[in-house]
Amino acid sequence: MRILFNNVNFDSRSGPNGFGLKLARQLIKIGHEIVAQDPDVALSFIQGYVPGTKNVLRLDGIWFNVSQDWKKMNEPILKSYDLADSIIVQSEFNKELVFNYFGKRENVQVVHNGTDLSIIEKIQPANTDSSRSETWLCASSWRPHKRLAENIEYFQHASGEKDTLFVAGSGDAKAAVDCKDPRVVYVGDLPWEHLISLMKAASNFIHLAYLDHCPNVVVDARAAGCRIVCSDSGGTAEIAGNDAVVVKDANWDFSPTALYEPPKLDMSNLGLPMQPKANNIVDVCDQYCEIFENLIA
Repeated sequence: MRILFNNVNFDSRSGPNGFGLKLARQLIKIGHEIVAQDPDVALSFIQGYVPGTKNVLRLDGIWFNVSQDWKKMNEPILKSYDLADSIIVQSEFNKELVFNYFGKRENVQVVHNGTDLSIIEKIQPANTDSSRSETWLCASSWRPHKRLAENIEYFQHASGEKDTLFVAGSGDAKAAVDCKDPRVVYVGDLPWEHLISLMKAASNFIHLAYLDHCPNVVVDARAAGCRIVCSDSGGTAEIAGNDAVVVKDANWDFSPTALYEPPKLDMSNLGLPMQPKANNIVDVCDQYCEIFENLIA
């Protein structure tokens, strides 16, 4: 197949673009062609439409934060949703979210994100201080709903006195949280390979974000061998694995909400982990190909 990636920047390290690069590489590896014109199918990320061909829209989530003009921000996404021949959403949560805001339609498929296990396997674990009994990690583009303070709180609640929590990611995480615990180490925004190396040295990855969709960083952390600690809101628990620690979150009725004012978590209120989903880009790519082939058959 000739596949056009629309609204994807392969040079960007953001979650959607990083996943797009992994997917494109796997498509090429199995014999498909990534093109800029005359495609058999166009795959648009978040929004977009390419006339004259079959269109698949991969939704990264939609807007519902009352502190933003969410209706206006959703307009181009809704237009793309209505025009596309097929929709891919990243989680069952995303499917329910989109149906609540945009209405139900045919050809909406759930395909969870995946990562390249063959590359991760070759990356060596980071050389962390061997005197520490256990290494913990969290990483994100830090905003209030990612709950860095709660990640640190969970670490302090569940860790040993010699354990260390590394905090990676963009944004001024250190300034955002008043934490004087010397066991919490801020390492900033790391290249993907360096982050994977740190994940492979860590035993636990904390991601207590509120209403996250299908975070690629959690897919990577699970693939690197981390046990995931997450909340049960959004779609994160769907990809966290059956050994995950799942903290129950406040119920949400899908109405617009103050996303950057997430509710408090009770760290002792635990739920049950879910059955693991495929996290290998090989399997995920096969699911994308099946959707493409059904459209152009």
